[in-house]
Amino acid sequence: MQKEKFLWEHYYTKDELKLNIPNLSIYDYMMMASKKYKNKYAINYFGRKITYKVFWEYIDKCAKSLKALGINKGDVVTICLPNTPEAIISFFAINKIGAVVEMIHPLSSENEIKDYLLSTKSKLLIALNQCYSRIKNIIHETKVEKVIIASPSDSMPIFLNAMYNATMGRKDEKPKKDSFYLFWRDFISLGHSYKGKIECKVSVNDTAVILHSGGTTGSPKSIVLKNRSITGVNEQAKVFFPEAEAGDSLLLVIPLFHCLGLVVGVFIPLCRGAVVICVPQFDPKRFDKLLFKYKPNFLLGVPTLFETFLSNKYLANANLSYLKCLVCGGDTLSKEKNQLINDFLHSHQTKANIIQGYGMTETCGPVTFGTKGSNKLGSVGIPLPGNIVRIINPDTNKECKVNEVGEICIHSDIVMAGYLNNPKVTKEVLKEFSDKRLYIHTGDLGYIDEDGVIFYVQRIKRIIISSGYNIYPEYVERVLKDHPYVKDACVVGVPHPYKKEIAKAFIILQDGVEESYTVKKEIMDYANLHLAHYMLPREYIYKKSFPKTKMAKTDYRALEQELLDK
Repeated sequence: MQKEKFLWEHYYTKDELKLNIPNLSIYDYMMMASKKYKNKYAINYFGRKITYKVFWEYIDKCAKSLKALGINKGDVVTICLPNTPEAIISFFAINKIGAVVEMIHPLSSENEIKDYLLSTKSKLLIALNQCYSRIKNIIHETKVEKVIIASPSDSMPIFLNAMYNATMGRKDEKPKKDSFYLFWRDFISLGHSYKGKIECKVSVNDTAVILHSGGTTGSPKSIVLKNRSITGVNEQAKVFFPEAEAGDSLLLVIPLFHCLGLVVGVFIPLCRGAVVICVPQFDPKRFDKLLFKYKPNFLLGVPTLFETFLSNKYLANANLSYLKCLVCGGDTLSKEKNQLINDFLHSHQTKANIIQGYGMTETCGPVTFGTKGSNKLGSVGIPLPGNIVRIINPDTNKECKVNEVGEICIHSDIVMAGYLNNPKVTKEVLKEFSDKRLYIHTGDLGYIDEDGVIFYVQRIKRIIISSGYNIYPEYVERVLKDHPYVKDACVVGVPHPYKKEIAKAFIILQDGVEESYTVKKEIMDYANLHLAHYMLPREYIYKKSFPKTKMAKTDYRALEQELLDK
């Protein structure tokens, strides 16, 4: 049978299209890839720099301590930490001994933490000190045998460590040291006396990581990823991250419990000899200070991070020539906002453009990327090597034509193994297509143009059907956010007796713009000019802020409920 040709293949050479994933664990892959960088820096944490050689030694110490506590291959160890060296060291150490990493959000509620730990049968929890007040109430209802408490100050330079412990650290409730609770430094010291074996044969097909979805599309799910999922993305990165060089730095503000932060923000840079600048708590208002202090070569963030370039007055005259690559994920930028940010960058001494991609936790991060000249404004690029993307009509299960909107469906050797303890939902998401391959049905709408470039439209479940017309809220939001007075917008549908649903828009105004009749009229006139009549919001509601999900996305469901409760 003749091999199927795809529209995007012309962007790649024949060799680039092949995806060969070596039979290595995440840890072994990183070690092999980074061994020539031993004297270069791997991590920068508040100015404290850790070389690759010292980083490897820390991983060994942590692995020995895990073994000393009886952690073996296949056991689940949970990491509940922000972007700190301890989180990264633990991640690789757990993988080195063949155990499974579970990553959870440090701001999770008591019951969420309990449910996560119970669902994975986690044996050990490595948690932020500020989580103790929640952990203590539920931990004995789980299978966890020990809790390691780590502080953001543990790896800080001496002066900052003392400052933190004298101020913020004093407010933290602390457990008493006993056989159940250990502090990070006491935990690490356990490895000194461990004389047993720590090396473990780990297959590329062994389970490596369990991540939890944000729950914005229904109930949260636990996603199981194999070693091949994460190492495979780095093989693809040889095509989409060619600019990375040893000694380059990446500013890590995307959290590690987010697949984008873990894979693209940590694993890929460390396999390239780059420096990961860890930011445990990101404040957008201090973005300029981070740039001026660290001068990173790579930025990885969500749209709101890059929109800060346009609103932060301290960046107006900044020289940004050190920026080489800016990757936007987690959400999409409108074509107009993308162009504005590119223009800003070019006027501030850098040739870099914003590069958008598309992916999800189920696909272990990026599936498409604006690489090899495919970075059309408003697009999410082309499928990476080894990935097949089809646009399928969700009603007929037939493949859509070029430029026709349908569900984005993905086949790849690096997608999830499935949802933990949930075979029913796994089968609903991973389905066989007519080519006999399994595809993840993403629940997202998009289309492929005549050049093979992919454009994201929005979530299927967010469609508003008004008088028989389909309204795409995210499209309306992008139009509204392009108005100079609008900082953010969220469009939701509410029931209507005759039209079935109508659209209403929540608006946050730019800093310094006062809510007035003139401002509101200008925004409405702009919408009338740029949107079809049936797409227009029937009401505009002005707010100072939007509720957020744990993944820092606007919680449109909460805004929907706010209207329903009126």
